Amino acid sequence: MDNRDDIREFLASRRARITPDQAGLPDFGGSRRVAGLRRAEVAMLAGVSPDYYIRLERGNLSGVSDHVLDAVCRALRLDEAERSHLFDLARTANTGPRAHRRAAKQRQQVRPGTRHLLDAMTEAPAFVRNGRLDILAANRLGEALFSLAFDTAARPANLARFCFLDPRAGEFHPGWDDAADTTVALLRTEAGRDPYDRALTDLVGELVTRSDDFRVRWGAHDVRLHHTGVKRFQHPVVGRIDLGFEAMPMPADPGLTLTAYSAGPGTPASDALRLLASWAATTHQPEAAPGTGV
Repeated sequence: MDNRDDIREFLASRRARITPDQAGLPDFGGSRRVAGLRRAEVAMLAGVSPDYYIRLERGNLSGVSDHVLDAVCRALRLDEAERSHLFDLARTANTGPRAHRRAAKQRQQVRPGTRHLLDAMTEAPAFVRNGRLDILAANRLGEALFSLAFDTAARPANLARFCFLDPRAGEFHPGWDDAADTTVALLRTEAGRDPYDRALTDLVGELVTRSDDFRVRWGAHDVRLHHTGVKRFQHPVVGRIDLGFEAMPMPADPGLTLTAYSAGPGTPASDALRLLASWAATTHQPEAAPGTGV
C-alpha cells in the first residue's frame, strides 16, 4: 500500500481550481482543455521542469526537497492546512509502514493524568479523540453533550459515524453541511499523516460505501485545520446551544486531541450548560475506566 493515488488526486484537484488570471499568467484566449492551470504552468510558477512536476503529480514524492514542496505550495496557492497535508504526504512517501505502525501503537492510550484533567473540568464539556474521530475519553458534560453519539453499543463512539450514519445527526447539527465538511476534512488530514492506519482505512471504506454524502466529500480531497471556533448544537434535552471550542493537540500523546467547549457568562448557552449539567448528574454512567485505550 502507498499514497500515490492520494498525492496525484490532491495535486490535480488543487491545480484545477486556479485560473491563469488568479495565478497572474497571461490569458491568450481560446478554449482550454483542462480546468484550471496546466501542469506546465504549475511547473513554471514553481521553478521546476515540466517533466519533474509531472513526476510529482503522478504521485511520486520520493526524495523531493522541502524547497521544491514550498515552491509547489506557492504555485498552487495552498493554505496552511493544505501545505501541511502536502508535507505529510511527502513524509509518508519517504517512510515505510513499519514506522507508522510503531507510532500508532503508542498514541491510542488515554493516560490516568489526562482522565483526571477531564474529570476536573466540571463546567466545560470536554473529550479526547484520536485522528479517526474516536472519542477515547470524555468528562460528564462531554458525554451529556454528545449523548446521541454515545447512544450506541459500539465503542469507542465515533463522531464520523454519528455524523453520516445516524439520522439524528442532521437535527443535532443545525449546520450539518459544515459539520460534515469538517468531519471529512479532518479524516482526510489524518489519512495524509498515516495511510497505513488500518482502522482509519476501514472506517473510510465503511462510510464511502454507506453514505453518498461522505463519498462526494471524500473525493474532493479537502483538508482543514480545526483548532478554535463556534459550534451550534440542537440538544434533545436542553435545545439550542452555541458553544465556543478549543481543540488542543496533546504533545505528550501524539495523535490525540483534547477538545473543550465553553459559553460566555450570562449567555443563553451558559444557562443551557447548567441545565445540561443537572441532567447529566441524574443520568451519568461512566463510559470507561481511566487509561482505557482502543
